[in-house]
Parts: sequence; C-alpha cells; structure tokens
Amino acid sequence: MSIQPIGSASIPVIAPITAPSQTSASGAASQITQSFEGILTALNESQLSSDALIEKMAQGQDVDLHEVMIGMEENNINFNVALGIRDKLIEAYREVMRMQV
Repeated sequence: MSIQPIGSASIPVIAPITAPSQTSASGAASQITQSFEGILTALNESQLSSDALIEKMAQGQDVDLHEVMIGMEENNINFNVALGIRDKLIEAYREVMRMQV
C-alpha cells in the first residue's frame, strides 16, 4: 500500500476576505428614497385600481361585489403599510437628530 503525498492541487483555494463595501450617507439616502418612491407608486396604482372598480360598480357595469371589496381591502392594507413605513422613517430621523456628536 503506497501513500500518496498531499499536493496543492487537491486543496481548494479559499477566496480572500475583503472589507465590506461601505455606502456613503447620500447613497443610503437615495436608496431609501427610491424604495419609498416605489412603495408610493404601488400605493397609487392600488388606489386607482380600487377607484376604477368602485366607479364601474356605481355605473352598474358587470363587476362582482367581492372583487370590489377585495380591491378596497388591498388598498387599505397597502395604505396602512405605507403609513407604518413613513412613521418608522420619521422615528428613525428623529432618533438620528437626537444623537449627540
């Protein structure tokens, strides 16, 4: 029985650890702004969709009542989520402003 020597080819190379990428304050602020703009755009689309269903029902068009109610509740949930996010952002802003430098 012969013993094979350990060669460097059989050991996998581990990638070096690099420093975590740091984003600047303006970069983080722009990411938050873009995220909140996306949320507001989705909220607006939800509101318009809900309004369109309500308008169709009021005009007597063939729209199921459950579809209208589901649209209204989805819009209500989206609105409450947007308000919650806004409140958390305001709370975080106030917390940062209270920090002593």
